[in-house]
Amino acid sequence: MSRILVTGGTGYIGSHTVVCLLEQGYDVVIADNLSNSDLRVLDGIEAITGIRPPFEKTDCLDCEALGRIFDRYSDIEAVIHFAASKAVGESVEKPLLYYRNNIGSLINVIEQMNNHGVKHLVFSSSCTVYGQPDSRHLPVSEAAPRRQATSPYGNTKQINEDIITDVAHSKADFRAVILRYFNPIGAHPSALIGELPNGVPNNLLPFVTQTAIGIRKELKVFGNDYNTPDGSCIRDYIYVMDLARAHVKAVEYMLQGKADEQVSIFNLGTGRGLSVLEIVKKFISVTGANLPYVIAPRREGDIEQVWADPAKANKVLGWKADTPIEDVLTSAWRWEQHLKKIREKKA
Repeated sequence: MSRILVTGGTGYIGSHTVVCLLEQGYDVVIADNLSNSDLRVLDGIEAITGIRPPFEKTDCLDCEALGRIFDRYSDIEAVIHFAASKAVGESVEKPLLYYRNNIGSLINVIEQMNNHGVKHLVFSSSCTVYGQPDSRHLPVSEAAPRRQATSPYGNTKQINEDIITDVAHSKADFRAVILRYFNPIGAHPSALIGELPNGVPNNLLPFVTQTAIGIRKELKVFGNDYNTPDGSCIRDYIYVMDLARAHVKAVEYMLQGKADEQVSIFNLGTGRGLSVLEIVKKFISVTGANLPYVIAPRREGDIEQVWADPAKANKVLGWKADTPIEDVLTSAWRWEQHLKKIREKKA
């Protein structure tokens, strides 16, 4: 079976994708610098799949070290590139870190792909490239215009998409699938892997579960004066396992010769928007957990409302995100409870 290099493969989305790849019979090698993940994730991957994939502790900004991975695994047929800094708020505070890391790492990955004859790339992009879409572009299809990014993070995704397009234009045999995620949440149903943020979470669900478990005093809902039914931001929350399966479909799409275009773009979401306050209330209802929350000022860089039109991915890739939100929230809570048990054993 084909070997896939997964950069950022011990991260949140990367680890779940590695599980899906292994379950479908792919050989996987993971490259990660562990800046925003933990090596113990490999234990979870092995416990779920029975396979411990080879791991290379490598920073994608180190082009020579990256090249040595391609040398060691000469059978790599495709790369799924996750490795990137990903927090919108942090990117506003530390723009140079984001430009250096997110753009430099992609350039190095493609350069080493070219050096080693690897022609298939799946790129982890984001719905942030659409900025705040006009109401006529909601739900957002791939035909919606990209707008000026509202954060350096979003801008790096736009720039990287342009880099991939330019590379494809220069190399006739290069194929890439750009996956524009909406908002990944949840954990593997086994509760053996999940989102594991370092320090204070930047994403909603880890902050929700950490507050409910007692790690955080209260959840901050950033803004209740947006032009939405309850005043809080609306997002398309997609189950991480549904999202992971889309990456397998993207790899198959290229390796099976189905990709007619050099660069194929797909929106990955459920097609349904839920507000922050809806998620909070649904979490309380599903889990019965106590979840204190307060309304805080708006957060710079946040988009008011965005959700996907996933029809293209549904039709072309044969993929759909259809896990009920109740199951997704339950998986996130079970993962947090699993982490609590680990902490208690250490105490």
